[in-house]
Amino acid sequence: MARKDVFSSVMNPAPVQTERNEALSYVVTGASRSIKSSFEELAKGSVVELDPDLIESSFVSDRIEEDDQAFQELLTAIAERGQDSPILVRPHPSISGRYQIVFGHRRVKAARQLNKHVRAVVKPMADQDHVIAQGQENAARQNLSFIERTLFAKRLADLGYDHSVVKSALTLDPTTFSKMQSVSTYIPESIVLAIGAAKATGRDRWWQLSKFLEQPGNQARAADFVKSAEFATEASDERFTRLFDFLNGLKRSAQKTNTPKTKTWAAKDKLLNAEIKDTGKSFTLALKAKNASRFGAYIADNLDELYRAFRESETVEKTGD
Repeated sequence: MARKDVFSSVMNPAPVQTERNEALSYVVTGASRSIKSSFEELAKGSVVELDPDLIESSFVSDRIEEDDQAFQELLTAIAERGQDSPILVRPHPSISGRYQIVFGHRRVKAARQLNKHVRAVVKPMADQDHVIAQGQENAARQNLSFIERTLFAKRLADLGYDHSVVKSALTLDPTTFSKMQSVSTYIPESIVLAIGAAKATGRDRWWQLSKFLEQPGNQARAADFVKSAEFATEASDERFTRLFDFLNGLKRSAQKTNTPKTKTWAAKDKLLNAEIKDTGKSFTLALKAKNASRFGAYIADNLDELYRAFRESETVEKTGD
């Protein structure tokens, strides 16, 4: 499978698409602009060949799971005609003589399996520049799912990077960033990993799932649900749908339980009728017709006596008299 020049893709990425083909519009400024300049330098820089055994993974992961079919296509392409575009590495920040991947993990994995050296550009860079370059290359590839990008953003935040760095790394518009925050706040990482990359599931569905998991007790229910052996046998997008439907069913059951019980009453002389609504937490008595106002006033004036009679009736019932 042919791979376009990665530096060109990062410099001039195609619009990143979500489930509904919504173009992201985050403006490249600040640290992002400096990384863009770095890519311009890299495109002109020299490429070296490195032993993949000297290369370590990035300090922050951007994938949930490997796409086996896509990797096999990449492996075949490299075996047949070599590595089309170089990876980007930096000198390892703490181990002399070794390197750390900024982007190109799959190409390094393929090189190891093929017992080949990997073509790379080596550039010293700080941690912040590293994660911005890694995230922007992800955006250019367009093959990470929404939840993989969300998990990458959460891991950056957990490492202490502020919102501007996270937005820059993932070229996020405000709406997408806001929904990512909701998803990462209310959907525990353990549940995300149980579901998997869910390549066909977009941001709005994940956001709706986060709304279900905001409800008290639902995170624990979801955690139990994803532990089942049957759940694990499904494909990733099917696992998402199963959990979504399960939680949606709980919501509907709760709504049905809370539906007010309604009944009507009418006086034998037909001069008064009432509509009664009981939700379990509130009781509403609406009086209608000619005598509604006078009878309502009578009830209000005698509430003390009516309540006393009610309490006496309950006492009688409890004693069995």
